[in-house]
Amino acid sequence: MLAAVYHGQRDVRVQEWADPSPPGAHDIQLEVLRASICGTDVDEFISGPHLVPLTVPHRASGHVGPLALGHEIVGRVAAVGADVEHFTVGDLVVPGSGVSCGTCRWCHAGRTNLCARYYTVGLHVDGGLAERVNVPARISRPVGNCPEDVAIMAQPLAVALHAVRGTGAERGTSIAVIGLGGIGSLVVAACTARGIDTIGVDVSTARLEVAARMGASLLIDASQEDAAAAIRRATGGDGADIVIETSGTPKGLDAAMTAVSRGGHIRLVGLHRDPSPLNLTRLVLDEIRMSTSKVHICDQDLPEALALLEDHPHIAAGTLDAVIDLKDVVSSGLLRMAAGEAVGKVVVKP
Repeated sequence: MLAAVYHGQRDVRVQEWADPSPPGAHDIQLEVLRASICGTDVDEFISGPHLVPLTVPHRASGHVGPLALGHEIVGRVAAVGADVEHFTVGDLVVPGSGVSCGTCRWCHAGRTNLCARYYTVGLHVDGGLAERVNVPARISRPVGNCPEDVAIMAQPLAVALHAVRGTGAERGTSIAVIGLGGIGSLVVAACTARGIDTIGVDVSTARLEVAARMGASLLIDASQEDAAAAIRRATGGDGADIVIETSGTPKGLDAAMTAVSRGGHIRLVGLHRDPSPLNLTRLVLDEIRMSTSKVHICDQDLPEALALLEDHPHIAAGTLDAVIDLKDVVSSGLLRMAAGEAVGKVVVKP
C-alpha cells in the first residue's frame, strides 16, 4: 500500500509500505477514507524526532524505526478481530488517537490519556496517512450521520473539548484563546457551543477569519497590537478569567501570563519546545492557576465531538483549509503548514 512514512527530520516519504497484518483479536482494520495532518506531525517533520521511536523501541507499543504518520482518521471497517463485537465490515468509524491499557490506576480513574502504557497511533505505531491501518476497537466510535468530510474533524475537536472542559468555564466567563490554528479555532467552536464568548488572538488575518466563523466575539491581531493589553482593555482592565494557550510559542505564553486576571486560569494546550521562563512570583501572588491539557479522553470527548459535528457541520467546513492527495502530503501539507500558510486543517484523501 501507499503511505506517508516518517524517516527523520524533514524526511517524510510517500512510498510503498507493508500492508497491515490481519487485525488482532480486539482490533479492527480500516480502509482509510480521510486523514488529516496535525501540528504534532509538522513538529516531528520540522524538528523531530521528538515522539517517533526511530532508534529505541517505544516502551508501550514496542515499535522502532520509520512508521506511517497520521492519528486523525476516518475509515471504513475492512476486517475485524475475532473478539470484536460492536463493529462489522463496512461500518464507518473514527478512532481516537491514543491507546490505553484499561488496567492501570489512571485508566481506572477514567484518565486514559495518562495511561502508564499509553501510545499514539501514527506516532508510536503505523497510522492513518496510508491506505489501511489497524486500530483497537475500544478506541473507535461509529460516526453516526456525519459524512467523512465532517467526521474527520472529530478527533481534533475532541482535543479542543477536553481542553475547554478542564477549565470549568461557564457562561459569563471571559476566555481568551491565543493561537487560532487547527486546535485553537476548534477551542473557539467548543466554547461557542457552550454559549461562552471568546476572544481570539493570532498573527494571521486568515486564521482570525476562521475564528470569526467559529463564533469568536472579539478578534485581536497580535501582529498589529499588544495582545495582552488588548485583552485587558476588552475585560475592563481585569484580564481574562481563562486564557487557553494553543500556539506553543514563547510569545503566546508571555501574552497569556500578562493577559490573565488575578485568580485566573492559564490552560496550556500547545507543545512548547523552546525554553519558556515563567513569572512564578506573579503566579503565586495573584493565585493564578496553570494547567495543561493532553489529547482527549476517548469515552468522554470523542462521542461529544461527533454529536457536536452532527448538529453543527459548519464547524468542519469552517475549519477546513484544503483536501489533498496522499502523494502531496509533504509539498501541500507539511511544508505549507510549517510555513504558516495553512489557515485550518489540511485533510488527506488516500
